[in-house]
Amino acid sequence: MNCRNLEEFWPVYVNHHSKRATRRWHFIGTLCSILCLIYSLLFTRWFLIFVPLFGYGLAWYSHFFVEGNTPATFGHPIWSLLCDFRMFGLMLTGQMDREIKRLGKRPVLQPY
Repeated sequence: MNCRNLEEFWPVYVNHHSKRATRRWHFIGTLCSILCLIYSLLFTRWFLIFVPLFGYGLAWYSHFFVEGNTPATFGHPIWSLLCDFRMFGLMLTGQMDREIKRLGKRPVLQPY
């Protein structure tokens, strides 16, 4: 799938996170990454190693073992990261379910 911009990529990204458990794993991974980043900036820089380990590790686990698809990061790493933060914000404010309903169920296409 060739997306020309982030707004075209967003529905593809959401489709790759159709299961609630996948989104929860992403939320936990993003939250842990943010907390590790804050901790490393305040106390010790070597803790930075945990930022991508938690963020990507938990997200990729959810794709391979929960959702059963390939992470969007492989095709569009920057857009995928931005969409992850967008999804995190929507989940944090309780708006992700409404966004999923707004987009509707679409066929899952590979993002590359």
